[in-house]
Amino acid sequence: MYIPQIFEETDPHKLMSIISRYSFATLITNSTSGLEANHIPLFVNRSNDRDVLQGHLSKANPLWQSVPDRSEVLVVFQGPNAYISPNYYPSKKEHGKVVPTWNYVAVHVKGTITYIHDEQWNKAMINNLTNQHEQAQATPWSIADAPDEYIQKMLSAIVGIEIEMSSIVGKWKVSQNQSVDNKSGVIAGLSCINHSDAQSMAELVKEQV
Repeated sequence: MYIPQIFEETDPHKLMSIISRYSFATLITNSTSGLEANHIPLFVNRSNDRDVLQGHLSKANPLWQSVPDRSEVLVVFQGPNAYISPNYYPSKKEHGKVVPTWNYVAVHVKGTITYIHDEQWNKAMINNLTNQHEQAQATPWSIADAPDEYIQKMLSAIVGIEIEMSSIVGKWKVSQNQSVDNKSGVIAGLSCINHSDAQSMAELVKEQV
């Protein structure tokens, strides 16, 4: 990923917060059949003082057979993004030298993938993944709410994956290269849009003022 220094984010807490909040990831792999992208939810698990990403695939997905165990993979987490209109910039009225752009946050993780066929490991992984996403529910669902036989049947239909992280980079393109007045214009413009990404991006730009 091309990252100009002004947009580079190295704070591990910010990087991990994007992985946690925007956990529906794009898993990019390369095999004899070429490049492939799969879209799956992942979560970070700290195991033996190392950060790993964990999740699962359907056993019907040929990925676990076409991409060898311990292969290098790329995982992309996409945070909030928003179109930035030149109309947001006060400098448009001053000199007109403005163009549209796109603000966004992205985190890229490289690592090695391992496939897990142990049902107890996969059950624990599903528990962790479910707990992460059910916590906002008034009555969180858990595996214990479903019949044991049904859960066993579901577990037999998946393959667990674990990705040992070897590198992590983040790009926060949130109007850092604009003047204070233009940043304020971006915040005002995005705040008028009734969309969660626009609202989230407005908050990120506020941090730069």
